[in-house]
Amino acid sequence: MSRANSIQYISAMVILSTLFLFGFKVDKISPKLQEKINSAVTGTYEVADFTMNWVEISPELNKKTPSELGGQNLFEVMSQGKSLGYVYVGVAPSLKKTFDYVVLFNPDMSIKKSKILIYREDHGRQVGSQRWLKQFIGRKSGETLVYGEDIDGISGATVSAKSMTLAVNQVLESMQVLKESQVFK
Repeated sequence: MSRANSIQYISAMVILSTLFLFGFKVDKISPKLQEKINSAVTGTYEVADFTMNWVEISPELNKKTPSELGGQNLFEVMSQGKSLGYVYVGVAPSLKKTFDYVVLFNPDMSIKKSKILIYREDHGRQVGSQRWLKQFIGRKSGETLVYGEDIDGISGATVSAKSMTLAVNQVLESMQVLKESQVFK
C-alpha cells in the first residue's frame, strides 16, 4: 500500500471510529448500574418500594444546562403516590478513565446524598468516601461550589475530587435552570 493510500485508510478509520463512538447515544442504564442506583435510592430515601419516573427534557432546554440531560439520567423518585425527590445519574472523568455517580435530591432541590457508583481506577478511590461526599449534602440548586474552598481537596485523588466537584456544581446549576423553567412541580 502506498503512503498516500495508508494515510487515506487511517483517516477513514479515524472518521469511522469517531462516528461509531459519538454517533450513537446510549439512553439505557446497564443492569449493574441500575442495581447500584436502586440501592442508593433504597438507602437514601429509606423505602423498599419505589418507582423512578424518567424526567424528559426537551433538546432546547438541554442546551441551556451545563449537565447532559438528553438521555435517561434524571428521574423523579415516587413511593406510594408521593414524590420523594429526584435522582441525577452522571459520568465524570477521573485520571485516565471515567466514573459513574449519582446525586439524590430532596423535593426542594437540595442534595440529600451523592455517591460514586462505579469507579474504574486503581488510584483515587478516596473520592467515593462518604466522609468526603458529605460535603455536598444540603447544597441547593443554583449554588456554586469551588474546589479547595467550599469543598475540601483529597490528596491522592485530586483529579477525581475536582471532577466530582465540577460535576455536582454543573448538576446544581442544571437543576436551577430546570426549576426556573418550571420542569418540577
